Amino acid sequence: MAKIKTKYVCQNCGYETAGYLGKCPECSSWGSFIEEIDSSSKKEAIQEVSEILPPMKLSEIEMNSEIRISTNISEFDRVLGGGIVQGSLVLIAGDPGIGKSTILLQTSGELCAQNKTVLYVSAEESASQVKLRAERLGVKSDNLYIYPQTNYELIKKNIESLKPDLVIVDSIQAIYTTQIQSSAGSVSQIRECCNLLMQLAKSENISVIVIGHVTKEGNIAGPKVLEHMVDTVIQFEGDKYKTYRILRSIKNRFGNTSEVGIFEMGAKGLSEVINPSEIFLKEYNQIQTPGSTIIVTSEGTRPLLVEIQALVGTTPYPAPRRVANGVDTGRVLQILAVLEKRIGLNLSKQDVYVNVIGGIDVNEPAADLGIALAIVTCVRDVVFDLQTAIVGELGLSGEIRAVNHIEKRINEAQKLGFKRIIIPEANDVQEKFEGIEIVKAKRIMEAITGSIKH
Repeated sequence: MAKIKTKYVCQNCGYETAGYLGKCPECSSWGSFIEEIDSSSKKEAIQEVSEILPPMKLSEIEMNSEIRISTNISEFDRVLGGGIVQGSLVLIAGDPGIGKSTILLQTSGELCAQNKTVLYVSAEESASQVKLRAERLGVKSDNLYIYPQTNYELIKKNIESLKPDLVIVDSIQAIYTTQIQSSAGSVSQIRECCNLLMQLAKSENISVIVIGHVTKEGNIAGPKVLEHMVDTVIQFEGDKYKTYRILRSIKNRFGNTSEVGIFEMGAKGLSEVINPSEIFLKEYNQIQTPGSTIIVTSEGTRPLLVEIQALVGTTPYPAPRRVANGVDTGRVLQILAVLEKRIGLNLSKQDVYVNVIGGIDVNEPAADLGIALAIVTCVRDVVFDLQTAIVGELGLSGEIRAVNHIEKRINEAQKLGFKRIIIPEANDVQEKFEGIEIVKAKRIMEAITGSIKH
């Protein structure tokens, strides 16, 4: 008998080696190598190409007017770039229990209401379990087909016979193909199954959405090439013990990246949050305390108004604490250094806590000025003007730098009733705004003296 050749594959990054290694030289992870049968040693049959398509000129390519399929869920369409593109492969990843299966089952119901055919491949749950969730969500349609299966070859046969408009695979980690000898969920299986689904989507012009698991570090499980193969990568964020969920586009070949959609989890599934700024500011005017400011952040093309809170107090310990929730801790340390050096604010013996209300993560530098003013008002024990919003990036020399989408930010603050907004002097505002005063500041000291209510 011929000897079966094996290889060792890192389950974290997909690195392959002939012998076992304790530490992966590619991603530096320990104990991640698993022995798999080397399928490349087998003789593969050469498939004859029935039809060879010649290259086409760009001007000769005809566009279908129905290139996108609307889900009738505006927040989901926003993240997708306007709807599901025909023949595309979309990856949705998130923590367990965050609502991945819920949003896709609701999407299936909306598409079936448009006389679209949806095939829901349930690789982790039985058909009765999916039916139970569908009844809770109020999804009822004869165009929705549930197929509990983990074998790719059987899934492919049903897709080719049914010809659905959308295929949902829940999840890619549970699917396996007989072409690979390793178990389902391994790097080789995930990579090969995703590649086969991509070829099927392009050849049959069928949209495919796959659900992906995440590791304990929050990264998408499987090889990094998984994210490169798909057309769109959407991250489902939020605390499963809270009601709000955020869909964030990380990669999108057909739309804007970093676009977000906000939902609220309820007893009947996920409902859209059309105006999230009102929710994040719901209790702002009711609590007038020092150390609270409103910033205008931008998520993709959407401006959001969120509340920043800061708490500064004398520490009983030798080393003061710096705690940040919702913003980068390194960014907060940089802002504290600027405040100490440029305006003489001594915080060497003070604990500093910074928190973003609502559970949203703010990563852009345009929040710097709002964080700085929240800290200053808490130290001086004064209340910031409740009718003023803030936007601006803080430089190391104390200057306030320009930010993008400034007119959209001003417009959002105006719609929510704010009377003033502090923006960088470097930003040139072309549009005329009525009912809101635009205050330009060049340095941090100008923003502090012109906005604090004594």
